[in-house]
Amino acid sequence: MKILVCISHVPDTTSKINFTEENTKFDSNGVQFVINPNDEFGLTRAMWFKEKQGAEVTVVNVGTSETEPTLRKALAIGADGAIRINTPATNSFSVAKQLANVAKDGAYDLIIAGRESIDYNGGMVPGMLAALIDANFVNNCINLDVEGSDAKATREIDGGKETVSTTLPLVIGGQKGLVEESDLRIPNMRGIMMARKKPLTVVEANETSKETTSISFEKPTPKGAVKLVASDNIDELVNLLHNEAKVI
Repeated sequence: MKILVCISHVPDTTSKINFTEENTKFDSNGVQFVINPNDEFGLTRAMWFKEKQGAEVTVVNVGTSETEPTLRKALAIGADGAIRINTPATNSFSVAKQLANVAKDGAYDLIIAGRESIDYNGGMVPGMLAALIDANFVNNCINLDVEGSDAKATREIDGGKETVSTTLPLVIGGQKGLVEESDLRIPNMRGIMMARKKPLTVVEANETSKETTSISFEKPTPKGAVKLVASDNIDELVNLLHNEAKVI
């Protein structure tokens, strides 16, 4: 089984986010980048298929040379090879089209993507990719088993879970639950050394239309000031809630 794992290069959730050029561009200065968490769950599940079923695992990313350390980390975790599509990830549709070209050329049986990236939270790429390559698709996937050309997947739905059966080729939008957090892997020294010898192929992007453009970004409104009331001053608390907050 050939598996393609789509990897997004995203800011660490602890990074302080700023914008430049009148809030039209993301400021990457001083920001630590990591593998998108939803993609990391998918990569870990792919490694399970590699170890249990002898699957071949390739990771792919749409991005410029700045994303290569993230791909190298995926190789250190255990992926067999990496592909970087040499173009900025500007919008969901163009990213999906670039990934579709790689997927078609490689004739992959299973494509694992995160259900969304934690930077733009678009949640559109996996579904678009499945449509472009005419593959089956399961989103919000929290469990996946493959036997031959048959697959059984469990996904989250409103109010519960649903288990579906399908066939390869298959695209899934994975998330937390696809593997346990305790199963996520930290590259060891041997993996890091081996990653240097594994192939990281750079392919040029095919020309695609730009369907959307980010006009501007805006940070959440800062939290307001907090008034502290002594625990034994119930009268003052009731007064503030009634006359100032007007919630009672």
